[in-house]
Amino acid sequence: RVFNVNVGVLGHIDSGKTALARALSTTGSTAAFDRAPQSRARGITLDLGFSCLRTALPPQLGPGPGELQFTLVDCPGHASLIRTIIGGAQIIDLMMLVIDVTKGMQTQSAECLVIGQIACQKMVVVLNKIDLLPEGKRQSAIEKMTKKMQKTLESTKFCGCPIVAVAAKPGGPEAPESETPLGVSELIEVLKSQAYLPSRDPSGHFLMAVDHCFSIKGQGTVMTGTVLSGSVSLGDNVEIPALKVTKKVKSMQMFHTPVTYAMQGDRVGICVTQFDPKLLERGLVCTPESLHTIHAAIISLKKIQYFRGALQTKAKFHITVGHETVMGRVMFFGPAPADFSEEIQENVFDFEKDYLYQEEYLSKDSSSSEENKENDQAGEIQLPKQQWALLEFEKPVTCPKLCLVIGSKLDTDIHTNTCRLAFHGVLLQGMEDKNYTETSLPKLKVYKLKHKQGQVERVMDDYSVIGRSLFKKETNIQIFVGLKVKLSTGEDGIIDGGFGQSGKFKIRIPDGLKPDTKMLLTAASKKKSKAGKGDTTKEDESSKNDAAQPVTISLQFKRYVFDTQKKMIQS
Repeated sequence: RVFNVNVGVLGHIDSGKTALARALSTTGSTAAFDRAPQSRARGITLDLGFSCLRTALPPQLGPGPGELQFTLVDCPGHASLIRTIIGGAQIIDLMMLVIDVTKGMQTQSAECLVIGQIACQKMVVVLNKIDLLPEGKRQSAIEKMTKKMQKTLESTKFCGCPIVAVAAKPGGPEAPESETPLGVSELIEVLKSQAYLPSRDPSGHFLMAVDHCFSIKGQGTVMTGTVLSGSVSLGDNVEIPALKVTKKVKSMQMFHTPVTYAMQGDRVGICVTQFDPKLLERGLVCTPESLHTIHAAIISLKKIQYFRGALQTKAKFHITVGHETVMGRVMFFGPAPADFSEEIQENVFDFEKDYLYQEEYLSKDSSSSEENKENDQAGEIQLPKQQWALLEFEKPVTCPKLCLVIGSKLDTDIHTNTCRLAFHGVLLQGMEDKNYTETSLPKLKVYKLKHKQGQVERVMDDYSVIGRSLFKKETNIQIFVGLKVKLSTGEDGIIDGGFGQSGKFKIRIPDGLKPDTKMLLTAASKKKSKAGKGDTTKEDESSKNDAAQPVTISLQFKRYVFDTQKKMIQS
């Protein structure tokens, strides 16, 4: 029995990730395998950042004979790191964060930590390059850095994780191979103690991330990679969605051993015939028809706390979905106020509900929380339990349903000390139709609240008044006819039509004006016409009132963002 655990080796550029992977694989394979001559010959299998280390099964993984295999996924340079890791997020069971002990946390170490929190369950921190610390001060420097790292990890889910100090390649890249690495065997013991049998699920559609493709004479083309979900057997048909080709699985191998079956989490090579390996360097292979190619998507999302700045609607981000990263534009929205406290079902999107348009993602520090403060006098902003975004991609993306989505600003200068990952979420609904703006978007009920204010100009009779300042002169008042308005004195009215040419309009008051309102308004218009005779004291009082508060008219309605007819709706 061989149990496979995938270990991601992450860290800042030049922290010694590859050297560590190399040291682990060689130390590991010779230490664990010197009883078998062929294992010595195997040495190291560093291929596109995959190497492996086998050791005896640690007791916590069950009794009986068996081996534990760590597949080390050495994640290369930075922009590709984000793509590689996110793509393989489902397959990394354990993460090693490599830190240069002389430098501590660096920008990308922080980004790796963020990715780890989104995509990974367990972590080990490796302080590398301890050979650069002077012998006498080495121990205290390691302790100091260990404390510092523990502090950094306090607020993350990796709080209290093991921290191991090593020198993967003492003397640096130029040093002779005979230099023995420091601390590597201790690190292997820590990895064994952290190993767990990840829950693997063979059901569902087969999906594999291919990271290498080559041909073998007389055999066919071999695609090697990691099974992300489901399982595959000899003779199955598999699709390469990027090329729209379907092929039959002719043979399969796992670590040079022929097999007939592989499932989620396994590293496997699949051989097919009549396929040019040059067409597919890396990408996805799956059960035919199981992936969809989408032009836009609805996702549920969370902002990444280390990202500085607001997430604005209409902004562009690099969106990583499945194994692809494309540019996309976002529009944020949240639950309608009535549904604010409702429990949200995970991983489903309800097209029947109404949603409220947002200028930006709402978080404790977002600016548009000003308007929310009015709604919530306590000053405590009520944040919705869930927020969503509509993503519109610049080019179509092929991905599994419900996959992880990460939005980042990869065009930020790599040398600035900021986190470039902005948000992460789950893809709930993909839009496969090229004309999704006409076919799918009108079903998405996201609305904006509109609020206009005007003033009562004068009374016509007990049941109608003339208003002004609600519309511009050129507005077509006809489209507003029949909408309800409210006067600041409490009466409800209905817009009846325009009045004259200057944007004034007539309001019908079905229940009639209150006597007080009428007095207020007639007093105001008398004051205007300077014909104020009679009881001056009363007149003065009412004119004071009038100066303080003219009677205002407020019109509120909502308009759905994707409604082609731009209808105005009042509840």
